[in-house]
Amino acid sequence: MSSEDAGQGPGQGHHSAVQEGQTESLSKRQQKKLLRHKQWEEQRDLRKQRRKERKQKRRQERQEGVEGEEAAGRKRLRREAEPSSLRLVVDCSFDSLMALRDVKKLHKQIQRCYAENRRAVHPVQFYLTSHGGQLKQNMDENDKGWVNWKDISIRSEHFTEILKEEELVYLTSDSPNVLQELDETKAYIIGGLVDHNHHKGLTYQRAQDQGLQHAQLPLSSFVRMNSRKVLAVNHVFEIMLAYLEKKDWREAFFTILPQRKGAVPVGQEGSPPEQERERDSDSETETAETGTPSTGQRGTPGGEAGGEAGEAAGHDPAGGSHTEGTAA
Repeated sequence: MSSEDAGQGPGQGHHSAVQEGQTESLSKRQQKKLLRHKQWEEQRDLRKQRRKERKQKRRQERQEGVEGEEAAGRKRLRREAEPSSLRLVVDCSFDSLMALRDVKKLHKQIQRCYAENRRAVHPVQFYLTSHGGQLKQNMDENDKGWVNWKDISIRSEHFTEILKEEELVYLTSDSPNVLQELDETKAYIIGGLVDHNHHKGLTYQRAQDQGLQHAQLPLSSFVRMNSRKVLAVNHVFEIMLAYLEKKDWREAFFTILPQRKGAVPVGQEGSPPEQERERDSDSETETAETGTPSTGQRGTPGGEAGGEAGEAAGHDPAGGSHTEGTAA
């Protein structure tokens, strides 16, 4: 028996041997994992000390006004934006025509509109009208901060009670009028309806019944899409913001339209196998998706839905059937 073994009791020696045996039976990967865990535990106090130091540093920076300077810088950046006098109105008067799941999708699209307008180069005057019913209840339950939103007018009244009728232009794909320029003295209405094509032509009919001007975006003049020409509320809203910045419809469309739409410039049409499969898929199912003010890829936090005015971006000039979407 070695002197080391002699210094241990019989139980200790046996336990040590068992541990060594267990360690040897572990794979190299398991041994590395065990070693990392041991190192993690040994460094616990060091991590705690570093967190404490970082906290103290932040406190000191606040006292020295560092955060105040950064905030002032952000405000200066915000002031560099040039607000537009153009008004964009999401008409929420279709609440009773939607199922709750579609109201939730509309809510997410409105959130995206709000976020994009706040960071836009030329933010518009943003209105939500006829705000109430399921939409308001869903916002109260899931987005209580909406009451503190800035640079937006959220009203329970219908837009005709707030704005002058001669200044209103309803965006709807059934309109024979194609919008060529944006008139910043006008208020453009986007129908807030996610209905999966149950109420085709409704926004156009309402615009006519109320004696309002109406128009469609010039999508077909610049874009061919293999999928259905259905645009969500936030897509139309973002296209309008992009046009105000770029003064070019083509560039605005291709900046905003989701890649999965297979959009190509007019004159460059093609049908790769992937696009053909997407077209087949779109023809078989009604899609309605929502996404988050991620901001890396366009069309992610808002979503797309088959609702009434959403295809107002334009009729299919080829005369094919088309489905309407949420916005204009």
